[in-house]
Amino acid sequence: MQKLQKRGERDTWDPFQLNPVGAEKESKRRCFQIAQYLVAVIVGLAVLASAVVAKGALLVLSTLSSPTSMRSPKEKQFYMLMLVFCLVCPNVLVFIKSLWRCAFKSFVQPNMKTMSFICTIECLVSLGTSILVLVVMPQFDVLTNLFISGGVCIVSAILQIVFRLQREMWKIVFPICSLILTLAGYCLLGLDYYVRISTYVDNQSTDCYIYIGIGIFASLLVSLCWWENPLQATNRIKLLFGIRGVYLIYHVLIEKSIVWSDFNLQNADWELLQVGLVLFFLQAFCSAACHWFGVVACKIHAVRMGFAVPVCCTGPAVLLLGMILFITQVQKLEGAEHGNITGNNISFAEFCESLAYLGSKNTTPVALLELTRSICRTSLNSYYLQWPFSMLALEGVCMWSGFVTCTYYVWKIKVQRIERTSQLFVRRLYESAFIDLSLLLNTKMKVPRAKNQDSCVIYLCATMWHETYEEMLKILTSMFRLDRYRGDPKEEHKDCFDFECHIYVDDAFMTEEETGKRLVNSYVNDLIDVVIEVYRVFTNKEPDEVSIIETPYGGRLIFVLPEGNMLYIHLKDKSLIRNKKRWSQIMYMYYLLGWKGYIAKNPQKITHQNNLCRASLVSCDGEIFLLPQYDNDNKRRFISDENTYILALDGDTDFHPKAVILLVDRLRMYDNVGAACGRIHPTGMGPMVWYQKFEYAVGHWLQKTAEHVFGSVLCSPGCFSLFRGSALMDDNVLKRYTTTSTRAAEYVQYDQGEDRWLCTLLLQEGWRVEYNAASDAYTNSPQEFKEFYNQRRRWGPSTLANTLDLLHNGGETVKRNSSISRLYIFYQMFTVGSSILGPASVTLMIAGAFQFVFGLSGTNSIIVASVPPVFYIIVCFIAKTNNQITIAGIMSVLYAFLMTASFFSIIGDMVIQGTFLTPTGLFLVSMTIMYFITALLHPEEFGLIIYGLMYFICIPSGYLLLTIYSLVNMNNVSWGTRESNKGEGVVKKNHNTVCDRTCKLCCWDMKIQVTQETENLMLQQITGQIAQQAPPPQNTNQEMTQNDENETVSLSASSDIDNNFMIDDLVEPEELPVSGKKHYNCAFVLNTAFCNSLCRKQYEWNTIMALLMCVYVDWVTPVKEEFLKKLTYANMKRNLQEQIRYTLRNKNHDDVCEDLVLMLTDTLNGQLSGLGPEDVLSESQLDELEDALSARRILKTNQMMRLEKRVTTAIKKTVIAPQVQKLDNHKFWNKVIEDYLKPIKETEAHKEVVIRELKSLRNKAVFLYFIINVLWVVATFFLQAIGSDVISIQIPKYFPNGTLSDEYLKVEPLSLMFLLSFAILLIIQFLAMLYHRVYTLIHVVSYRGTEKDYKQRDEDDDDGLTLENRNGLVITSDDL
Repeated sequence: MQKLQKRGERDTWDPFQLNPVGAEKESKRRCFQIAQYLVAVIVGLAVLASAVVAKGALLVLSTLSSPTSMRSPKEKQFYMLMLVFCLVCPNVLVFIKSLWRCAFKSFVQPNMKTMSFICTIECLVSLGTSILVLVVMPQFDVLTNLFISGGVCIVSAILQIVFRLQREMWKIVFPICSLILTLAGYCLLGLDYYVRISTYVDNQSTDCYIYIGIGIFASLLVSLCWWENPLQATNRIKLLFGIRGVYLIYHVLIEKSIVWSDFNLQNADWELLQVGLVLFFLQAFCSAACHWFGVVACKIHAVRMGFAVPVCCTGPAVLLLGMILFITQVQKLEGAEHGNITGNNISFAEFCESLAYLGSKNTTPVALLELTRSICRTSLNSYYLQWPFSMLALEGVCMWSGFVTCTYYVWKIKVQRIERTSQLFVRRLYESAFIDLSLLLNTKMKVPRAKNQDSCVIYLCATMWHETYEEMLKILTSMFRLDRYRGDPKEEHKDCFDFECHIYVDDAFMTEEETGKRLVNSYVNDLIDVVIEVYRVFTNKEPDEVSIIETPYGGRLIFVLPEGNMLYIHLKDKSLIRNKKRWSQIMYMYYLLGWKGYIAKNPQKITHQNNLCRASLVSCDGEIFLLPQYDNDNKRRFISDENTYILALDGDTDFHPKAVILLVDRLRMYDNVGAACGRIHPTGMGPMVWYQKFEYAVGHWLQKTAEHVFGSVLCSPGCFSLFRGSALMDDNVLKRYTTTSTRAAEYVQYDQGEDRWLCTLLLQEGWRVEYNAASDAYTNSPQEFKEFYNQRRRWGPSTLANTLDLLHNGGETVKRNSSISRLYIFYQMFTVGSSILGPASVTLMIAGAFQFVFGLSGTNSIIVASVPPVFYIIVCFIAKTNNQITIAGIMSVLYAFLMTASFFSIIGDMVIQGTFLTPTGLFLVSMTIMYFITALLHPEEFGLIIYGLMYFICIPSGYLLLTIYSLVNMNNVSWGTRESNKGEGVVKKNHNTVCDRTCKLCCWDMKIQVTQETENLMLQQITGQIAQQAPPPQNTNQEMTQNDENETVSLSASSDIDNNFMIDDLVEPEELPVSGKKHYNCAFVLNTAFCNSLCRKQYEWNTIMALLMCVYVDWVTPVKEEFLKKLTYANMKRNLQEQIRYTLRNKNHDDVCEDLVLMLTDTLNGQLSGLGPEDVLSESQLDELEDALSARRILKTNQMMRLEKRVTTAIKKTVIAPQVQKLDNHKFWNKVIEDYLKPIKETEAHKEVVIRELKSLRNKAVFLYFIINVLWVVATFFLQAIGSDVISIQIPKYFPNGTLSDEYLKVEPLSLMFLLSFAILLIIQFLAMLYHRVYTLIHVVSYRGTEKDYKQRDEDDDDGLTLENRNGLVITSDDL
C-alpha cells in the first residue's frame, strides 16, 4: 500500500483518496434529540410536582394553625411556628449566599439612597407576606386560601399598564384583563362571604369582612415584591435583605404566646413534632427544588414545556389533587359513619356535623381531618342553598386567569443558550408562600441581550513540533470542520463569532548540504500535502487562493478555506527566531493581541500595498489585502479585548465545533473567567495508552471537577484551551510570560510546563480558569514506555513547582482572586501532601502485597518492599537515561505481577475473614463502587472503566518509579519527546542546472543559479514578450549579507536589461540590516551571457536595487511549484466543475448548475485541447481561458447580478495562480524578535552554571522527598515492630449479614489516618463531580437545542433563471 505521506501527490490517473475520520458533515443524532425532549419533560414534571407539594404543604399548615381547627392551642402554636419557618427559609438561604458573596466574591455596594429605598420595599413586602400568611389565611378555608394568593399580581398589572402605554399599545390588553379579573375575584370573594354570613354557614361572623380587607391590602404589599420587572430594572443589588421583617411579625404574634417548656419529644408530642416537621421540610425543600428546576427549564430552552405550563397548572393541580383525596379518602375517617358524603339521604351539611365526633381521636389522620373540616366551612355546608359555592369557584377562575394574563410574556420569552439566573429573573429570592406566582412574576419581561449575541473573534493557534502526517491530518480536519460550521464570514452566524486559523511550525527549515540553500524540511512538505488533501476531501478541488510570504522569522503561507475563512501557516526558522512551544505562544500572542489589536484600534496605521489584490480573497490581515469591509481586523474595531479569544492547540489535536462553542460559552457567561479547558481524550493503541485513558478519565472526572467547583482549575492544558484576550494582556501575565529562564528553578517552572505556568500567572492576577466536561478534544498520547516517562519527567516537577508557587503566594492570591479561598488553598495543600507521600504510600501498599502473597511479617514486608525503590534511586543517579527507563520497564512488569497477586489476595483475605468490612476490603469495595458510579454518570466514557484494572496494576510504576525518575532527572530540561531530526535531512543537489555561477555584485558575493525546470517554465511565459518588472514597495527591510558572506541568488531575467533603469526613494547600502546568510531567487529569466555581463558591469545602486526588489528566498520556489500543480489541464477541469457546483449549491439551482458545468467544461476542453493532462498553464494561457469562460456564459435572472458575480468569482478562483506577496509589518516583527524572540545563545560558562544549579536543585528536591517518605515508612515500620497489641485502633468486626463478631480488627493509627484522609478526599471530589455533572447536562441540553443543522440552501432567488450562449442557444427553467 502506498505510504500516507504521498497522498498529497496525486497523479491524474489516481483520483482515489482516503477521507479522514470526521470529515463528513455533523448531523443531529436522533438519540440526543429524544434525550433533549425527555429531559425537558422530566424537568417540567419536577417543577409541577415540587410546586404542588410545596403549595399543598403550606395550605395544610395554614389549616392546622387556624383558630377554627380542632387542634389544641399548643398544637396550633407549633404549626404556626412551622409556618413562620417556611416563610423565613428561602430568606435564610439567600442571606447565607449573600454573606458568602460578600466574604469571598466581589459585589457592587449600593449607595445609601438605593439602600434606603430597597429597605422600605422589602419591609413592606415582608409585612404583607406575614399578614397574609400568618394572620389572614388561618381565618379562611383552604379553598379560599388557594384562590386568594392569585391577587399578588395586582401591582405588577398596574405597572404593566403604565409600562405598555409607552411601548406597544395592543399588548396593554393583557394587563388590563389581569387587573379586571383580579378585582372581579375580590368582589366575588366578598359576595361569597356575604352569602355565608346570611345563611349562617359554620357560624361565620362579620369579622371576616375585616380579614378580607386586610387580605386585599396585604396582597397589594406583597405584589410590590416584583416592582422592578415592569420597569425593566437590572438586578444590581447583590446583598439582599434576606431575613426581612418576618421576624417582627414572628416576635409580636408568636414568640410571647408560646410556652416552650410545653414541647418535648415524649409521648403524644412526638406525633405533633413529626407531622409539623415533615410538613415544614416538605414545603421548604420542594419550594427550593421548584425554583431550581424552574431555572433549569429556562436554561435548557424548555420555557413553555418545562416552566410556563407546569407553573400555571400548579393551582388547578393542587385543587384537583385535593378533590381526589377528599372524595376517595374521606370515607376512611374514623367515625365517618355518622355522615355519608355519597349517600342519597344524608346531605353534605350533615356529614360536616358528623366530623365533630372526631376532634378528640388521636388515631384520625390529622391533615385529612382538618382539610375536610376546612372544606365544610364553605357554602357547601349550607342547609338552605349551595349555589353560592359557584361564586367561590368563579373567584378561583378569575384569580387564576388574572395572574396568567399578567404573566403572558413568559410564553413569548426567548432564552439564549447561555443565560445566567440574574439575566432570567429580576431577583434571586423566591417567595415560598407563593412559589408558582413568584416564579412567573419574577421572570423578566424583556430578557437583556445575551452575551452570546456579542460578536467575538477566535484565533485558533496550533503549535507544531515534528508532527507526523496522521497527526497533522487531525488538526487540519478540525479546522476545516469549524470553517464549515461557521460558514461565510461575510454572513452573520447565530453563535456570533468569526475566527482565523494560525499554525506555527517550529523547526520548519533545513539547509541543503551541497548548495547551502535554506529550504523547508519534510515536515512542512507533509503539512502542505495535508492541506491539499483535506481541501480535496471537503471540496473535491484544489485550494482556491494561496499566498506565499517571506517574513523575518521564516515564512508564511496563507490559504482561504472553502467557506472564506483564513488559514495562516507560519514557518519558523530556528536560526532567526526562538523555537519551542512557549516562544511560539508568545509570538502569536504579541502578533494577534498586540499588533493586530493595535491595528484594529488604529486603522489609519495600516500600510496597504500599491497593487490591487484579488477581490475574492477575504483577508484577516489588513496589511496584505484590501477588503476592509469584510476584514476581521476591521470587525475587531467593534470587538473588545474581552471578546477576543485565543484557542491554544497542539499540532495533533482533534476536535469538533461543538467543543469550541461550549468553551466560548463559559467565557461569555462569566467576565472573570480568563481561560477554559475541555475534556482531553488520549488516543492511540497499546498498554501505555490504556493506562493513560483511565488516568486522564480519573483526573478529569474527579480532580478537575473538584477544582472547578471549589475554586479554580490550576492547569488548562495547552492542547485544547480557550484564553480571553484581556486576561492574557493583563499586568504580570504576558509580559512575565516572556521571561527568559536564567536560574535552575525557572527552567523547571517556566519551560517544562508552560501551560501550567501561564495558568498560574492568570490565577495570581485574579482570573478564573474553568473546566467544561462536554468540550471533547482528542490528542495523541505517548505509546512507548520511554516517551511516556520522558513526557512525565517534564510534567511532574513543573506541576509541583507551579503548585508550590501558588501556595507560597496563597494569601496574596486569595486577595486578588475571588474564586480562590483559604479553604481551597488548604485543599490544595492536602492534595500536594498526598502526592508527596505517594512513593511511601505505594511502598507500604507493596509491603501489604508481600504480606498477603508471601505471608511475611509486617516488619519484614516493609524492608523487602523498600529495597526496589532504593535500588532504583541509585540506578537513576549512576546510569544513563535510556538504561534508567529500561530498568523501570522491567521493574514495572514485576510490580504488575505483584499487584495482580495482591488484588486476588485481598479478595481471598476477605473470604477468610468472612467479611469485607475490613479497612482494606472496605476501601477497595468503596473505591470500585465509586468509580463505577462515576463511569455511569459519564455514559459516553463508560467503557474506560475496563482500563481501571490496567491502571491498578500500574500504580507502582506510575506513582513510585515515575516519581523517582522525574525527580532524579530534574536537571535534564530537554523536551524529551518528538526529538526526531527527520526535517534536517540532507537534500540532494539538483543536477539539472543550466547556470551555476559565482560572481561579484557590488558589495556582495553572489551565486547565480538557474535550473532546467525554471528555464523551461519561464520560456513558455516570455516567448515573444518583454520581461515584466515587479513594482518596488514603499519600504523594504530585505536582509542581505555584506562582503564576507556568500549569497546564492537564482535569477530569472531577460538578457537585455537597461543599465539606466532608475528608481527613486530607495535606501542606501548602509541602511540595510545585516543578518544571517539568506538566499534569494528572482522572477527574471537569466542566461549565461547575462551572468557574465552582470559580473563585469558596475551598475548604479538604484539599478541594482530595482533588480533585487523581485528577489525572494530559496524556499519559496519549491513551495510555489507545489501549488502550481493546480494549474494543470486535468486539475483545472475538475476544479472548474467543482467550483461551479459549490457556488450554485442552492438546491433550486441543481439543474441550471449541471448545464452550466457542461457548457463551461466544453469551453475549457476547446481552449486547452493542445495541452497534455499534466501540463501547467502559463499566465497568458490562464488569461485567455478566463476570457473565454466569461464570454461563453451569460446568466439571465431577476437576481442576475448576484449570480453573475458568484459564477465570475468561481471562474477567477479556478484560474488564479499562487501569489508571492510581501510583508508590510517588517518593523513589528523585527522589533518583537529583537526584544523577546531572538534565538538564545548561551555561553559555555553560563551553561555550566545552569547545569550546576539544576543538579543542586535536583539534590534538594530528592533529599526533601526522600526524608518525608522515609519518615512515613519508618514510622509505620516501628509501629509494626512494636506490635498491634500495644499501639493499635480496635475496630468492631461485622459479618456481611450485619451481626457483630467477638473479634476486633486491629489497625495501625497512621495507616487508618491516611486511609481515612484519602477516603475523605475522594468523597469530596465525588460530590463535586455530581454537582458538576448536573450543570454540564444543563449546558449540553441547551446547546443541543441551538446547534447548527446542515441543510442545503433553499433561496428563492432563481425564478426565471435561464442560460444562453452567444450562438443563440437558450435554456429556460421551463425546458429544465
